[in-house]
Amino acid sequence: MLKRLIPLIIVAAGIAGFMILKATRPEPAEVTATERSWRVQVQPVELATRVPVLSLYGEVLAPDQRTITATLAGRVAERPVSEGMAVRPGELLLALDEADIGPALAQASAQVDDLDAQIRSEQVRYRNDQNALKSEQAILDNARRQFERIESLVGRNLASRENLEAATDALARAELTVSTRQRAIQEHPARLQSLEAKLTQARANLAATERDVERARVVAPFEGVVTGIQVAVGDQVARNEALLTVYPTQGLEVRARVPQVFQAELIEALEQGEILMARSDSGHEFVLARFAGLSDPAGTEAVLELQGKPGGLRPGGLLPLTLERPAREKAVEVPFSALYGAGSVYLMTDDSRMTRIEVERIGEAQSDSGERRLLIAGDQLRPGARLITTHLPNAVTGLKVKLADAAGEPGQ
Repeated sequence: MLKRLIPLIIVAAGIAGFMILKATRPEPAEVTATERSWRVQVQPVELATRVPVLSLYGEVLAPDQRTITATLAGRVAERPVSEGMAVRPGELLLALDEADIGPALAQASAQVDDLDAQIRSEQVRYRNDQNALKSEQAILDNARRQFERIESLVGRNLASRENLEAATDALARAELTVSTRQRAIQEHPARLQSLEAKLTQARANLAATERDVERARVVAPFEGVVTGIQVAVGDQVARNEALLTVYPTQGLEVRARVPQVFQAELIEALEQGEILMARSDSGHEFVLARFAGLSDPAGTEAVLELQGKPGGLRPGGLLPLTLERPAREKAVEVPFSALYGAGSVYLMTDDSRMTRIEVERIGEAQSDSGERRLLIAGDQLRPGARLITTHLPNAVTGLKVKLADAAGEPGQ
C-alpha cells in the first residue's frame, strides 16, 4: 500500500514546490516606450546688415604698358637695362648709334636748305624777267615800227621784198620773246607756290626726323618694370621694329569674369556710386571700376583697379579675389552645414523639435577669422530663434532633438 502512495507523494511535492516558487517570484520591471532624440547645435538668429562676397579669378594686366619701337633704322649702341629691371622716369632704356641717325638728320636739313635756295632763285628770276620784259617790249615796238616802215617802202617800190621778209621775221621773233617772257612772269606765282609747298613738306620731314633722332635715345616715361626685351647691343634694327616693353608699377588692373547672375546688381551698385572692394589672399586691395564693353554667355569681365603698391604683382599672373557685393539688410550668417537643399533650414521649437522653413540664399560671407559662411534671409527668420546648425541626414519636421554639449557628438 505504502509503495503505491510514494509516486503520488512525489508528484504532490513537486506541484507544491512549483506553486511556492511562482508565488515568491520577483515582479518584472514595467517597460515604457521612449522617443529617441538627436543632439544638435544651434545658433541664435541675429538679423543684421551684412556684406555678401563673390569669389573671382582674374588675370593681372598693365593697361598702360608701352612697346618701345625703333624710330629710325640703325644699330643698337646702348641697352643698360635687362628683363624685369625696375626703372625710374628719365632713366636710359636704349640708344641707337649716332653714326646711323646723323646722316638722316643731315639729309632732311639739306633738303630744307636746297628748297630755301630755290625759292630765293625764283624770286631773283622773277625780278629779272620783269626787267627783261621792259627791254624786250621796247625791242618789239622798234621791230613793229621797222616793219611798218619797210612795208610802206615796199608799197612805193622803194624797198625789196627781201627787206620786208627780214622785217617780218624780226617782228615775229620780238613778239615771241615778249610772249615767252610774259608767260614766265605769269607762271611765277605757281612756281613759287610749288616751291613753298615743297619747303613746308621738307620742314615737316626735318621736324619728324629731329623728333625721331631725339627718340632714338629712349628713356623711361614713368616708374616701371622693363620686360619683353628683343634686341641686344650691336643688333641692327629696322624702322618701327619692336625693341622692348615697359609697364608702370602703378595702375595695374585685374580682369575677372563675373557670372551673369551677379552682373546686374554690381552694375547697379556702380551706377549709384557705391565702392565695392576686392581683396586677395596676398593682401592686395582692388576697387571695382567698370565692366568690359563686350560679354559672352559665360559672363562679363569686371575691371578692378589696384589700390596701393603692387607688392610683387606681375602682369599675366592669375589672382584669386574676394569681391564685396552690395550689402543686404536683415541677413543671417550661418555655417554651410545649416542649409538643406537649395534653400531650407531648420529651427528648434520650444518643445525641442525640428521645423523646416524656406529661406533665400543670398550668397557667401567671410567672417573676421577668414572662414567662409553662408548668408540667408527670410520672413520666417525671427530674432532670437534657435537655428539648427548640425546637418542631420534624417532631418524632418517634428524630429525630436536636444542641445549637444561642447564635447558631445550629435546623433545620439
